[in-house]
Amino acid sequence: MLMEYIIKKKEGNNMPDNMPQTRPAFHGSDIEQIEKYYGIPKESIVKFGANVNPLGLSDAVRDALAEHLDIITSYPDREYKALRKAIAQYCGTDMDYVVTGNGSTELISLLISQRNAKHALVIGPTYSEYERELSLTGGRITNYYLEEERDFRLNLEYLERALADDVDFLILCNPNNPTSSALNCNELDALVGLCKERRIFVMIDETYVEFAPSVAEISAVPLIPRYDNLMILRGVSKFFAAPGLRLGYGMTSNRAFLTNLKRHQNPWSLNSLGAFAGERMLMDTDYIRRTRELILSQRSKCMAVLNDFRYVKAYPAYGNFILMKLLKDGISSFDVFEHAIQKGMMIRDCSSFAGLPGEYIRFCIMMPEDNERLLHCLGELLA
Repeated sequence: MLMEYIIKKKEGNNMPDNMPQTRPAFHGSDIEQIEKYYGIPKESIVKFGANVNPLGLSDAVRDALAEHLDIITSYPDREYKALRKAIAQYCGTDMDYVVTGNGSTELISLLISQRNAKHALVIGPTYSEYERELSLTGGRITNYYLEEERDFRLNLEYLERALADDVDFLILCNPNNPTSSALNCNELDALVGLCKERRIFVMIDETYVEFAPSVAEISAVPLIPRYDNLMILRGVSKFFAAPGLRLGYGMTSNRAFLTNLKRHQNPWSLNSLGAFAGERMLMDTDYIRRTRELILSQRSKCMAVLNDFRYVKAYPAYGNFILMKLLKDGISSFDVFEHAIQKGMMIRDCSSFAGLPGEYIRFCIMMPEDNERLLHCLGELLA
């Protein structure tokens, strides 16, 4: 029935309302809480829940930072012209469309606050920060949950029918977290075009786009000059393994909105080291190549193994992580999480994601030897 595919009320977690919440809920970056709760030194834990490039920081960037630490004695260029130029070249767009920020988190906050939506539609299950920021604006929030039966890929026909007349803002993560599903460029074109006709502004979070088999196939960047109701956000936390750098960037051709967003942004929100490192990261073609070779090859190998497991359904993955549904009676996502953490591997128990009824886990692609360890560990319960 159509109602199975359209907007549903937010479900919270997957446990019944009358059941006490006695088990802990850990997120991908909760390594200190994991250490405290389980008594396992955090240095010995392989972080399969964080979705960060296992190669770590680029050697070239590390060396350049060490040689140029004195740049912190000066303010960065207030307009970040060199960095914006590097971003534009890296993404294939116009530098005048680019804004930088203190991580994509700052830009998400600025974008949402300045849109001040009356009725926002969030395509989920997805990153909870979107809804947290939307809740601060006082507008109405509706969740549109992707269908498991379609491998969590958006059906544009159903979405169009589900859009309320007063929706004025839509949020999409592509590839999506935690499902690792993605729309291709033609589908994105149709979606943004539909929203343009209905005066809906679209925010697309492309945090994980560089891990896709083909970036060009699923990135919305080519649509930027054609649509002024679109803003794309990215960062360096995941692909470039630099979450502590706090460098994010956004792209839009809506000059009036971009000017207004910058007006409300704190000056020098990105420090000198972040601006300096960002330029060099985006130009490190060797690191980019090695990262993509590692993730694409290891993701394919992991999927091949998981597809042979009897009690698992693994979904097609465009990000550097794989979502799995557990099919074995009596085995919960928390059971699998604990089985892995006792062996020094932290995966993501997805029970905290609204819109994922059932038992799901997510893990990111790490180094080959670590991936083999995890697959063996999962196989002990699910093969």
